[in-house]
Formats: sequence, C-alpha cells, structure tokens
Amino acid sequence: MLAAVTVLAYRPAWNGGFIWDDDDYVTNNELLTAPDGLRRIWFSFDSPSQYFPLVYTTFRFERALWGLNPTGYHWTNLLLHVGNALLVWRLLARLKIPGAALTAIIFGLHPVQVESVAWITERKNVLMGCFFLLALLAWTAFVEPARKRRWLFYGLALGFYVLALSAKTTACTLPAALLLVLWWQKKPINWRRILQVAPFVLLGLAAGLLTVWSERQHQGTSRAIFPFLNPIERLLVASRAVWFYLWKLIWPAKLTFIYPRWNVAPADPADYVWVGALVALCALIFIARGRFGRGPEVAIAFCIATLAPMLGFIMLYTFRFTFVADHYQYLACIGPIALGAASWSRLAAATKYNSRLFYAGVLIVMVVLAILTRRQSAMYGNIEALWRTTLARNSTCWMAHNNLGIVLFQKGEIDEAIAQYRTTLQLQPDFGDAEYNLGNALLHKGEDDEAILHCEKAVRMQPNDPDAQVAFANALLENQRREEAIVHYHQALAIRPRYFLAHYGLGRAFLEKGENEAAIAHCLAAVSIEPNQADAQATLAVALDQTGRTAEAITHYEKALAISPESVAAANNLAWLLATSPDAALRHGDKALELAQRADQLSGGNNATVLRTLAAAHAENGHFGKAVEIVRTALRLSALNADRELARELQADLSLYSAGLPSRESAK
Repeated sequence: MLAAVTVLAYRPAWNGGFIWDDDDYVTNNELLTAPDGLRRIWFSFDSPSQYFPLVYTTFRFERALWGLNPTGYHWTNLLLHVGNALLVWRLLARLKIPGAALTAIIFGLHPVQVESVAWITERKNVLMGCFFLLALLAWTAFVEPARKRRWLFYGLALGFYVLALSAKTTACTLPAALLLVLWWQKKPINWRRILQVAPFVLLGLAAGLLTVWSERQHQGTSRAIFPFLNPIERLLVASRAVWFYLWKLIWPAKLTFIYPRWNVAPADPADYVWVGALVALCALIFIARGRFGRGPEVAIAFCIATLAPMLGFIMLYTFRFTFVADHYQYLACIGPIALGAASWSRLAAATKYNSRLFYAGVLIVMVVLAILTRRQSAMYGNIEALWRTTLARNSTCWMAHNNLGIVLFQKGEIDEAIAQYRTTLQLQPDFGDAEYNLGNALLHKGEDDEAILHCEKAVRMQPNDPDAQVAFANALLENQRREEAIVHYHQALAIRPRYFLAHYGLGRAFLEKGENEAAIAHCLAAVSIEPNQADAQATLAVALDQTGRTAEAITHYEKALAISPESVAAANNLAWLLATSPDAALRHGDKALELAQRADQLSGGNNATVLRTLAAAHAENGHFGKAVEIVRTALRLSALNADRELARELQADLSLYSAGLPSRESAK
C-alpha cells in the first residue's frame, strides 16, 4: 500500500521534463556518452559538479538504455524513494521504535521530499539515502551480540557507506547516526566501539575535505562570489535553518524551489531568538528524558547531525541565493517524523479505541500528504512551470528571473527574456551570468553594441567563467572583430579545454577569416564533444568543401540533416554539392532535387540563394526549361535585395541553362 500510494502521489512527475542542472548532469554531460566516460567519472574531476561518481554512473547506464527520455530517469528516482521508505520502516522496526510503519508512510508521502524525487539531478539524494539506510541496517546487525558472522555485517556497513559517499558527500554524517544507534539501544560507547566507528569517521572526513576543495576550485564558492559569513553569522543561519526545517515538516505550506535568502544581522537581538529557542528545546528534552526516555533526544540529535553539512558552517555555492532547500532535509526529517509517529502510536495505544484511533490517523495523514505531494509535483512538470511557480512564491528570487529568461530565450520570446534578465540585474547587480545572458539576447535582436557592453562587463566580473568568455567572443565575432573574438575563445578553452561552444566559435571565426584548416580542426573538436549539434556539423561541412574535401563535406551535411531535418542551410548546401560537384561519382540529381525542393519549401519559396540551388538541381536532371524559369524568379528577388554578386552568378547560370548545360562547381 505504501509503495502504491507513493507512486500515485507522484503521478505529475512520472513524465516530467528535464529542469535546472539536468542539462549539466544528463542531457549535455559528455561523460555519459564518451568512450572513456566511465573511467573519467571515477578517476578524474571532469564531472560538471562535485565528485558524485556513483550518480553519474547510474546516469550513464540510463543514457544507454533510454537515451534522453526523461521518464526513465524520473521513475528511477521514484522507485529509489519508495525503496528508501521501506528501508526506513525496516530500520525503525529493527530498532523497536513504535510507529515504524507510520514513519515510513510520512517519509514516503511528505511533500518536502518532492524536490529530491521529482528533480532528476537530485538522484544524488535518493541514491545516497538508499546506501545510508542500508549501512545503518548492517550496523544494527553488527552490534547485535548474538548475530552470527557479525563482522560480515560490519564490512557491509563500511561498503554501503563508501557507496553512499560516492553518491553524495553529506553521507559523511553517518558516524553520528551509528553512535546514536548505540545510544538508543543503551549499549556502552567504549573505546572498542569508538575504534569500530573510526574508519567511518576517516572516510567521511576525507570525502568532506574533497567536497570543500571542489566547492572552492570547481564551483567557485569563495569570498569573491559572496560575502563571507563569520562564525556568529553562521550560527545564526544554522539555528534559524533548523527551525525552518522543523516547521516545514509540521506545516508544509508554500514549499518552493528557491526560498528567500534571509538577512543575517548579528547586531539585531531578534536574530538570536532562534538560537535561544534551540537551546531551550534541547534543555527541555534533557530535563524530560526521565519521563519520555531517550527518544526525543535521539530524534533531534539525528536531525541536527544529518543536517549539519547544510546548515551554513560549510559554505556552499547555493548559499549565494538561499540558505535552505527542501532536499537538504531528505534524511534528516526521519528523526522528527519518527518522534511524532512514535508519540501518536503510544497515545493511540493508551486510549480505549486505540486501534480505530491509530488507523484513522494513518488514513488522514496519508490522504492529506498524498494530495499535497501531488500538487507539489506539478511544479516539476517542465522547467518553465518550475520557474514561474518559484516566482509566484518568491517574487524577488533573482536566480529564478534569470533562469526563466533562459527558458524564454530558448522559446524565441526574446523581449520577454530581456525583461527577465534586466529584472535579475536590478535585484542582483553583480550576477555575471545575467550580464552575458542579456548580452546574448541583445545580440539576437541585432543590438550589437549594447550586447558587447554587457558581455564585456560579465568577463570583467568573472574572468574565469568560460561561458562569459564565449558570450563575449560571440558578440565580438558578430561585430566582425574576429581577432578579439579568437582571443576570448582561446581563453575559454584555457579554462575548460573540452568546451564545445569555444571550439565551435573558433571554427566559425577561422572560417570567416579564410583559415580553413584551423576551422576544420576546431569544428572536428566540437563535433567530437557533441556529435549531435547540427550547426557544428554543417559548419565543418562548409570548411571541408572550401578545401576541396567534398566527399567528407557531403557526409557531414548528411549528419546535420539527420540531426535537424528542418535546417534550410544544410539542405540547400548539400543539394548544391550533389547537383554541381565536378566529380560525377559524388553527384546525385534526384537526391539534390528532393533536398532543394525541401529547402525551398522551408524557406517560403522566396529565398534567391535556395532558388539558385533548386534551378541547378533541375538542370542536373535535364529540366533546363524549369531551371531557366526558376533562375529568372531568383534574379528578380536578388534585384529587390540589391544583391549584385548573386545576380552575376545567376546570370552565368541562366546562360548555361539556356544552352542546355548544367552548372558545375569549380574544382578546389
């Protein structure tokens, strides 16, 4: 029943799309398709985020199974979450904690879990949770004195812990959970036990240090990115965050993807209320332990210990725009939920109608949580819904404004995208990403001068950001400042050597300069990184044709059309080669005519260059009268557009076709 209800509650997420960061983790992650990708996942720092090798390994296998269909990835997350709920049930039952089943139900259905389940990128959370819980189960078996082959379970616990760390480093809190298990079971925590826990501590410490290094060197989490928090400010953030998470478990209203980032003011006495309240809670639990036992202190200690890496004591990149997120408490919530479920179970057992009361409560909880989770899942259906819902609940979220702008830009709604980028910069003037995003959008509108200003500002703000370098280079290239553009493309490659956009940009720049061999080299590098980019394949084909390598050019035009059948340029250029190549072995009249007709249809029948190709295809097939008719139409269009060079070429074609001769491209 738990599994079925949880799966149904997540119905809106079954066929959800890819959202934020899913492009880095899945859709554009070359490690998932590169021949040496598996080796690099485990033995390099080439991953687009922190060191999460197990996560990227699962994504690599899924990419091979169902490609870029997001449904498979969503179902994997969902099934892992269901499995985790069942593991919670099993673990608490083994620890003889009352209400284990109710805890599992709430854990599985609570809407704060939606972010971890419905967001493909958070595979790291549900996968880490699975091995974290398995490690705890193995540990509980190991510490049972009568258990046979106890050390086998110790080895299993250690192995599961390594897998948990390879999914997400926040699993480093497991040693605290191991000690809490001993404390709950009233087993002595002596030197022998401490030595048994020590390997877990060392592994967690190593993983934690690796993550801190990665955040600073790979993610850019530094004082240059956002103001550094002193110890007092971090304590204020942490104490408030604990209460934030507890309240969202009790009253899960207005859950959103990015919460407002509160201001921290050590000089304001009101900010210390959260610290005082937390101290008071701990004191109350300690005083009441004689009556209520160790349950409350174990539950709260587990919650705070598991949350510890995300509370602000260690700076994370996400703290730039928010201090809290629903997915941070994926495992930490087990403690408070278990405490509440155990209290309800004992209360129900103490009443006359204990069975009816208990099951009525369970049913109400299931229905309410399932409805809330279903509603929350809807915002993860597609990326535009995600950002619009986020802004409806947090209108000053500059990150959401920027990311909605990216979505609108990709949809072709350029003016709306520009408005979102400008709003972003009003809210966060030092956000370099919004600067170059605005520059890209302005460039698309033909406002080159302002585009260059914004992209140049982004480079000044973030000189080590390869995206900013490429955006600036693109703007310069569009403004015919090729040499400057080439410099910035190279700077991007110095930062990120296997950067598709930088190689592709250099290919275009060198092609415009007439340096075809350099253009070919960079285009080949680009398509080796992302072979499914039609524009790169077509640009490579142009460069190859310019050097006389027509057969290779034809191959790459065909690849471009296979990727993007609606590409007018690729269809037109391929048709021209098939109709006019001086090498008879490469000509194919019928195919040339088919492609030229497709290009003419896609371009609306009024593109003089495409009409020239269509005429050449007809001439290759012996339809000289039709070719003459089409050329005359193209001549009228070229005159209207004042394209004298094209007009001269068309006049030469007209002479050939009138004489019953096909057109032939001159050999290079």
